[in-house]
Amino acid sequence: MNNENKIIIFDTTLRDGEQCPGASLNIKEKLEIAKQLAILGVDIIEAGFPVSSPGDFESVKTVARNVKGPIICGLARALEKDIDASYGAVKFSDRPRIHIFLATSKIHMKYKLKKAEDEILRLAVAAVKYAKSKVSDVEFSPEDASRTEPAFLHKVVEAVIAAGASTVNIPDTVGYSTPFEFADIISGIKKNVPNIDKCVISVHCHNDLGLGVSNSLAAILNGARQVECTMNGLGERAGNASLEEIVMAIKTRNDIFKGMCTGVNTKEIYKSSRLVSKLTGMPVQPNKAIIGANAFAHESGIHQDGVLKKRITYEIMRPEDVGFEESKIVLGKHSGRHAFDSRLKNLGLHLKQSDLNKAFEKFKVLADKKKEIFDEDLEAIIDEEISKVPEKVHLIHFHTASGDRVKPTAVLTIRYNGKVLDASSTGDGPVDACYKAIDKITGISGKLMDYQIRSVTRGKDALGEVSVKVESKGKIFSGRGASTDIIEASIKAYVNAINKRAIAG
Repeated sequence: MNNENKIIIFDTTLRDGEQCPGASLNIKEKLEIAKQLAILGVDIIEAGFPVSSPGDFESVKTVARNVKGPIICGLARALEKDIDASYGAVKFSDRPRIHIFLATSKIHMKYKLKKAEDEILRLAVAAVKYAKSKVSDVEFSPEDASRTEPAFLHKVVEAVIAAGASTVNIPDTVGYSTPFEFADIISGIKKNVPNIDKCVISVHCHNDLGLGVSNSLAAILNGARQVECTMNGLGERAGNASLEEIVMAIKTRNDIFKGMCTGVNTKEIYKSSRLVSKLTGMPVQPNKAIIGANAFAHESGIHQDGVLKKRITYEIMRPEDVGFEESKIVLGKHSGRHAFDSRLKNLGLHLKQSDLNKAFEKFKVLADKKKEIFDEDLEAIIDEEISKVPEKVHLIHFHTASGDRVKPTAVLTIRYNGKVLDASSTGDGPVDACYKAIDKITGISGKLMDYQIRSVTRGKDALGEVSVKVESKGKIFSGRGASTDIIEASIKAYVNAINKRAIAG
């Protein structure tokens, strides 16, 4: 691999990512994440901002002592006390780096620093020289570079390289830039800074306009060779450019990023994402690119059919390549017959065409009631609708009313021996009232001996299964019924038992 084509991944999850409100990490958690980032294969870990607190200093020092492989970096303002603190923490690493930042935009210089350009230039050069006396690897960031006057930005970059910076990072600190504009900033630096070939150009893009990844990729195409990013896009405000999106964009669209690659082991992406989410307490949105729960999930019947026939029809990446086990075919109201039949076969349920048609119809009815159909739902459908006894009694409609000041009442419409009949009854509860109404219609007196209910699937809209045992004429008949409505499941279970009684005579 040509070194020019290696994109250096600078992970700042432990520093900028931790600045996300509510994402604070203790030393043990930071170390656990850092070790996983090393397994992931990132080139640089920015472990924290050592001068900011004693805890952050200890965290960076602990990571520097215990994590081998990546460069371990500490952030510092252009102040000697910051640089001293950063050095004191990262010096325990085999590969230490000090990362200095100083604002260069007119907005920041006027309102935050209250300093003129000449003073900023002097401070930047002095800070880099001081850091260079501590470590050989120094990075400099002109903060708010995307809103800095180009001529002044070029002047600062040239000066800090001459002072010893081996990496110059161009931050879009407030997520203000757009891809075409940011591409021009990077290409402008390449053209107008005479000593730019002596350092690596890095970028650090925030996501305030949702363009963090796009701006980073535009920069790569225009000469940047280091990208600063975080797992899951964590970071202050709207977050940072997402590590997983940048890495997979380069890998998936190598026709555009010709010959470029990273050192990341992409099969560790999902594991790394889940660890960061768990320890920071920041959940990953389901539709998050690459690592969201729905990233490789398909519910549309057209998409499911395509994926089952040839994966690349609707998947541009293999889920295994980022650490997922497999694509997820989500069964719901948009699913088609192909996906339904495929899932049944995976469950070992091979149905003849007529039974498959019946089961599919029942599946569609259930799918209108539930957001997602689970394997247990399918097994319940097959058990109830395909393996059921012949029906002499069939529920058409039911209505119940009950409350703490209302006598439970049920009105049922049932087809019995080919005739549609209605009956109403009261009872100790809505289920009892329904059972008494069924007895009125059929004339079959059944004594309820056992009644059990359980949830057979997950979620608030879980499918409930009711099992009953009914005594009639000295014999016990069992029945089962399933529905998202527990009253309906209870009626179906009783009807199932009564059908068995009717057949027995």
